[in-house]
This record gives sequence, structure tokens and C-alpha cells, in this order.
Amino acid sequence: MYGTRPVPRICTLSLRLMAQKKLLRFAQIKTFDHVLEYPENMAGKWHSFFKNTHPIVLELACGRGEYTTGLARLYPNKNFVGVDIKGNRMYIGAKKALDEKLENAAFLRTQIESISAYFDAHEADEIWITFPDPQLRTSKAKKRLTHPRFLRLYNQILKPKGNIHLKTDSPALYQFTKKVIAKYGLTLLEDNDDIYHTQPKPELLIKTHYERLDIAQSKKIHYLRFCLPLQIPQLDRELQEELKETEN
Repeated sequence: MYGTRPVPRICTLSLRLMAQKKLLRFAQIKTFDHVLEYPENMAGKWHSFFKNTHPIVLELACGRGEYTTGLARLYPNKNFVGVDIKGNRMYIGAKKALDEKLENAAFLRTQIESISAYFDAHEADEIWITFPDPQLRTSKAKKRLTHPRFLRLYNQILKPKGNIHLKTDSPALYQFTKKVIAKYGLTLLEDNDDIYHTQPKPELLIKTHYERLDIAQSKKIHYLRFCLPLQIPQLDRELQEELKETEN
């Protein structure tokens, strides 16, 4: 037809193979005992799931699960749960954990906005946020995983003074998070604006797929470790204006 171009056969075949691969992964992930998809009545049962009383550490927006599996190797006396909505990516980490028999690594498929439905109060000991989408548009600031609306969710499931770790190559997200920490009275425990310029701790040497891509092309990896107060203040008008300034 005039004004249209036929789709090259090789592209069509490639797309079809990718779709088939996705479907295969979704089917396989359903057979993995250590992958839970929207489980019901899971809150308060994670120690029973892991069959031990070791600390429970979450990796939010885990993607391919490099940190979930990497931390599980480093710390066999802790349990790690990678959380993400994208089962196709999660499959890679879940398969690796299965192949390596990492019994302290599991995966939860759900939206992070629903995280409090899957963990009881104080059930999680730590949270890792590694290379999340920085949501650079001001209109999407509330989707940043260190925005106060997410911090309130974490406060519902984290133990008092439970650590939150942010590792990112986005200078914007790094600075935004530092300002949130200052404005909302969070406790900053560690601040490193260039981890490879120093001697990083073993857990900071784990590299995710996105770190290797260096999407931000910043050549720097930033790291923050902080904990939350017992209650995070609501966004009153003054704080809203201050937060808008940090979002630009």
C-alpha cells in the first residue's frame, strides 16, 4: 500500500523469537519454588519460607537480580529477596540462584507500591536500591524510589534503624536523595559520590547490567546509606515547595 513499508522478514523473525523466549521464561519461572508471584498471605512468613531466622534483606527493582544473587553469595547468613514486576528480567537472576543452589536468595514479583502487603511491620532488616530508573522528569519525581511516598512504605516494613542503600550512576537521583535525607530528618550514615575512587566495600563491587551500560555516562557511581526516623513528616506546603526545588 502507498506510504507504507514492508517489515523486513529478519526483523519479524527476531521479534517472534524474542516473544517466544519471553513466554518460555514466564512459564519456567512459575516452576521455581524460590520465585513468588503476587503471593497471598505472605506477610510475616518469610523466616518460615527460608527455614531460618536470619536477617531479611530486600533488593527493590532488582531487574536481573545481580545484587540479590551477589549479596547472597557474600552473606550466607542473611536472606535476600529481589523484588520487581518484570518477570522476564527476574528470570535471569532466579535461574542463576537455582543453578548455584543459593538457598538464601528468593524473588518476589509484584509492584513496589504494594510492598507493604507482603511483609509485616519490622520484618525486613535492610533495603537495597541499585540503579533504579532515576525518573528525571519533574512530573515523574514521585516515582523515584527514594521519594518520601516510597520511604513511608519502607518505614512500614523495615526494622527501626534498618539501613537503606542507594547505588546509582545518576547525579540527579543522588542529589535528590541527599536533599530528601536533609529535609525529612533521615539519618545519613554513609555518603560516597565516587565509590571507585576509594576502596569500596565488597558489596559495592557487585555490578548490575545497567552499571556496565553506564547509561548516565557520568563515569561515577554514587552511594548513600541512610535510615529512617520513626515517622516521616507529611508533605506540608513548605516541604512541597522545597521538594519541588530539588526536582528541577
